[in-house]
Amino acid sequence: MKTKTILVTGGVGFIGSHAAKKLIELGYDVVLVDNFNKYYDPKLKEARIKYLLGKLKFKLYRADICNFKELRKIFEENKIDLICHQAAQAGVRYSLENPFAYEEVNLKGTLNLLELAKDFKVEGFIFASSSSVYGANEKIPFSEDDVTDSPVSLYGATKKATELLVYSYHHMYGINATGLRYFTVYGPWGRPDMALFKFTKNILEDREIEVYGYGRMERDFTYIDDVVDGTIKAIEKNYSWEIFNLGYGKPQKLTYFIELIENYLGKKAKKNYLPMQLGDVRRTYADISKAKKMLNWKPKVPIEEGIRKFVDWYKEYYGI
Repeated sequence: MKTKTILVTGGVGFIGSHAAKKLIELGYDVVLVDNFNKYYDPKLKEARIKYLLGKLKFKLYRADICNFKELRKIFEENKIDLICHQAAQAGVRYSLENPFAYEEVNLKGTLNLLELAKDFKVEGFIFASSSSVYGANEKIPFSEDDVTDSPVSLYGATKKATELLVYSYHHMYGINATGLRYFTVYGPWGRPDMALFKFTKNILEDREIEVYGYGRMERDFTYIDDVVDGTIKAIEKNYSWEIFNLGYGKPQKLTYFIELIENYLGKKAKKNYLPMQLGDVRRTYADISKAKKMLNWKPKVPIEEGIRKFVDWYKEYYGI
């Protein structure tokens, strides 16, 4: 049987690089595309290639999914069987500063991929969505059946729009598609704009950390290995059309999250308590019963273990 070729967009991003590593280890042929943009230091992406993907065999294109011509060339040069679409302009806060980046990458980039998935008869389109689509959902926990028509951030709105774009292509052209609503993914090699990375860095450098919502916020933190496991299972199931929550299924208080970082660093944080930021939500909480049942998936890494692993990685990577 021919080995399947999987295109991973955002292939040297945080989730993309971890997913690529696992797919290669499972024996898939993997093609990565990433534009190495300046949203955060591209040196971290180069380091993921060197240390995380290391001696593994893969093809890498330094290309932009927003450039249709460039993207089409990749499909012409490789027989792509499945797409694992991780590329996105992420972050709720950055969307306040640069809204057009979200339109460009999350909408146009996804549309480019869908057009090529149709033209090149791709077997499956597994894509990253986000817990942000739930907005300020009052019903707890968040279930895939909940109405998601009231996003409270532009990022959440573009992720919801992505789901709708993909569904329309599934409906019109019969493309198998699965959307994965990730809940606050964290772990080694994570993004520097995320709380865990920023808090760790600032505590070590004796700088203040900004604690929004006066520390009363709760997040359903999900460890990277668990998210990758769910993503691979979705790729292998390749359902006709489904949406799944991938979260730990247990929200944690921001104060406890900070406490764990302090414990593992052996150092107290200087905290600057601030009100909720525009576009933020008080709590996220994933109902993961559907993913458990249909993907046979269950998260394994509790927050205490996950944060310890991140802190260990951070110290090693930065030589602390």
